[in-house]
Amino acid sequence: MTQASTGATFLGHPRGLVILFLTEMWERFSYYGMRSMLIFYLTQHFLFSDTPAYGIYSAYISMIYISPIIGGFVADRWLGFRRAVLIGGILIACGHAGMALEGAQATIDAAGQVTRDGTALQILYFSLALIVTGTGLLKANISAIVGSLYAEGDRRRDGGFTLFYMGINIGAFIATLTCAKVAQLYGWSYGFGLAGIGMVIGIIIFVAGRKWLEGYGDAPDPEALSRPVFAGLTVNHTVIAGCVLLVFPVWLLMQNSAVVGGALGLAGGLAILAVIVYATLKLEPVARNRVFAILLLMPFHALFWAFFEQTGTSMALFAERGIELKFFGLDMAAGQIQSINPVCIIAFAPVVAAIWTMLDRKGWEPGIPVKFALGLFQIGLGFLVFVLGIQLAEPGEKVWLGWLALGILLHSTGELCISPVGLSAVTKLSLARISGLMMGVWFLSNAFANYGAGLIAMTASIDHMPGKEVDVVQALPVYGSMFNSVGWTAIACAVFLLLISPLLKKLMHGVR
Repeated sequence: MTQASTGATFLGHPRGLVILFLTEMWERFSYYGMRSMLIFYLTQHFLFSDTPAYGIYSAYISMIYISPIIGGFVADRWLGFRRAVLIGGILIACGHAGMALEGAQATIDAAGQVTRDGTALQILYFSLALIVTGTGLLKANISAIVGSLYAEGDRRRDGGFTLFYMGINIGAFIATLTCAKVAQLYGWSYGFGLAGIGMVIGIIIFVAGRKWLEGYGDAPDPEALSRPVFAGLTVNHTVIAGCVLLVFPVWLLMQNSAVVGGALGLAGGLAILAVIVYATLKLEPVARNRVFAILLLMPFHALFWAFFEQTGTSMALFAERGIELKFFGLDMAAGQIQSINPVCIIAFAPVVAAIWTMLDRKGWEPGIPVKFALGLFQIGLGFLVFVLGIQLAEPGEKVWLGWLALGILLHSTGELCISPVGLSAVTKLSLARISGLMMGVWFLSNAFANYGAGLIAMTASIDHMPGKEVDVVQALPVYGSMFNSVGWTAIACAVFLLLISPLLKKLMHGVR
């Protein structure tokens, strides 16, 4: 670890960060490109009404974030981070290829009965399952490789994660600006196909640049992987086959969001209990307390993302139904509003990183819990800006795009206080031998958040005939009420976190 931190560098960071930056950038291109279209694909192509569309969306996104627990365990125990990332990327690319097979447009008769292409719908569910399984192998493990590039106590770590986070948002910005518009102009197949190309590029970069990773992320016991199991199959073959077979239960779960909620609660509860038991029995007091600090931060992390992930559900349909989508005279696709967040991250990530560095030099840098509280406060304020925009709109008129952009800007600066800080905190607070598992458990809070995001979005479901335009007079009061509740809840949670931050600081034993 020390060698990587003091060896070949690029812009002052280990050069392996470049490969991980580019790989994650293109993987996020594929993810956010597809996400920018998914809710509209469900409501416009398959003609789902708001509530079932939110259910499918939340089931998919929540499983995206619970799957890294399995992926982190598999990498820690057998495959190593690098091999897990590669296999995950291939599964994701296959999933996006399936998404490009859209099938026939759903129809609705005079009685309101919707007829859907059953084969196309099953392909959709199976494609989402491939992406879920692949992301489980890739997401936590590529972040763990980033952490392994820096020696313990290396003060470049937070800066490295912030740069890595910029890569995520460059990919997200390009994807949300292009994929949704391509789908609008040429059809869903082209939009989803473009997203899939991004993952293929990411795989090529990761394979071509493996030498720059200097062995970091290798399998913990390479010899064990080559041991035979049966019928000429090795441990490596068996583990990879097991990962692929996971696609099939995920495919079934994708078709029942209620079961996903129950499974999420069970799996999450067992995972957290296992971490608590392991920390209590196996770790010395300082390491144990640091693990407990991670677990205590998780509910606030989950709340932030439950609110933030309205971007792909209620906020997306709010943009379509209630926002005047014109930018300097150009008509925007509703999915393109999701490009505002990544461009804000790209613009402000270096500023925020510089502020933390400046405050650190003066001894004033806030601790991790205070940064989290700042993030929650800002996202709450962003939702209240949406409410203000709705209140100021002329009766029967749509809301000015600038109010949406200002609210998303506040969401984005709040994100910078939580997401890269949280990723860095997990790598700093976890022991190396369980870093992959703890990163997976950390993403578990995103799984709870995204399932909860769907439930929150359902409170803003609008009763209307599928495929028909929703009147702005009907839409704005519904969204305004929900945004107001979310905004004040986030601010209240921020205040509570500030109050308990001294306890969390004590559990961290000097980690900042």
